[in-house]
Amino acid sequence: MAKTLDLISVAFLVLVVVSQSESLKQEEEGDRISELPGQPKVSFQQFSGYVTVNKVAGRALFYWLTESPTSPLSKPLVIWLNGGPGCSSVAYGASEEIGPFRINKSASGLYLNKFSWNHVANLLFLEAPAGVGFSYSNRSSDLFDTGDTRTAMDSLQFLIGWLDRFPRYKNREVYITGESYAGHYVPQLARQIMVYSNKSKHPINLKGIMVGNAVTDNYYDNLGTVTYWWSHAMISDKTYHQLINSCDFRRQKESDECESMYSYAMDQEFGNIDQYNIYAPPCNNSDGSRFTRQSMRLPHRPHRVPISRLYVVNMQLSCIRANIFRQIAGYDPCTEKYAEIYYNRPDVQKALHANKTRIRYKWTACSEVLNRNWNDTDVSILPIYREMIAGGLRVWVFSGDVDSVVPVTATRYSLAQLKLTTKIPWYPWYVKKQVGGWTEVYEGVTFATVRGAGHEVPLFKPRAALELFKSFLRGTPLPKS
Repeated sequence: MAKTLDLISVAFLVLVVVSQSESLKQEEEGDRISELPGQPKVSFQQFSGYVTVNKVAGRALFYWLTESPTSPLSKPLVIWLNGGPGCSSVAYGASEEIGPFRINKSASGLYLNKFSWNHVANLLFLEAPAGVGFSYSNRSSDLFDTGDTRTAMDSLQFLIGWLDRFPRYKNREVYITGESYAGHYVPQLARQIMVYSNKSKHPINLKGIMVGNAVTDNYYDNLGTVTYWWSHAMISDKTYHQLINSCDFRRQKESDECESMYSYAMDQEFGNIDQYNIYAPPCNNSDGSRFTRQSMRLPHRPHRVPISRLYVVNMQLSCIRANIFRQIAGYDPCTEKYAEIYYNRPDVQKALHANKTRIRYKWTACSEVLNRNWNDTDVSILPIYREMIAGGLRVWVFSGDVDSVVPVTATRYSLAQLKLTTKIPWYPWYVKKQVGGWTEVYEGVTFATVRGAGHEVPLFKPRAALELFKSFLRGTPLPKS
């Protein structure tokens, strides 16, 4: 009798496992992208959809996976996060930086990015937190009270749920990458994964992180930014000294005097420039007005970058100077507006399995609501860097050197506080026989600049960014020749 009961129990467990496996296969197949509107033919698989991270609040995060076209089963999983806070990884990372597609200037279709990072890895773009892009919460108060802690916790829950849906990735090497305010997201998620993996029977195989033009430390980021403006002749000596003397860079909210000095610098001294690349032309419309790339206030800084925005619905407003420069240098500063048209198309949303709940607001590259209501931000990420180094994670930090929003000086000031021993002294690294930038390898961290790149390094210097990424995955220093 006991043996019969044992056999019944085993049979029942087998049925449960098989049923769960079939359910997961159905979930995965439900997320498969057959083809996006206007997409060229590709040999790699794509998936996108939602993972619920909090059932009570009804929070669900949207993802887009683009696998590698060759041997995807042997390649690592790389998670990409954009910052803001409040900006979309689909709008930026996937559509104008490291993803396999670019959106054409009429927003009617896509063309291939020959420097896509999915040549060497499987790319998982995550829109986080809820309220960013297609990610949503059924509890509207979540959008008015969010921050670093919930973002990290929800992102961990997303990854756990996503790996259950895609079990073939469970033992794969995982790397987390991102830029700007993802200088918070990436290390914070890495720390959550480390804590989870230390307690779990099924640890996540996290190997390392890489962040670019990354928000790192309140004081040193702010000091480095003002220093960059002055050293690049964007502000006068008088304004520089007034900022240094009147601002307490450690404060969350600056004094009125300091705020007014920031405003004066931008309004009266910067001129009509793209702050994300001070040497590139801005995106100007045919009527002479300016289309401004989404500019968000960093939570620990004054309103030094104005949130001015043109939502473009009429494509007759053409980016004249942008098109001229694109023909010369391959860079188009109007790419963000193409994304806002393309991803609001109903046929695109249907192909992506996105916006199934009919969100009441338009898809935007960045959420001003989230940005203005960011109520929880770490003063410094440097303690997490020390934890990651102690935990044996690979840590790379890179910086486009013509970005004035989170500039190279800010990153260097911040990293210097770690007081790391130098393993390989400063040297120029090369791509296609040209200096791609400069680098120094420390005990625990590799730092690299990308010459001539703005805030979104892969947008401005795609070939150099891919070379940087390859070296990061190999764990080898950047090429000296």
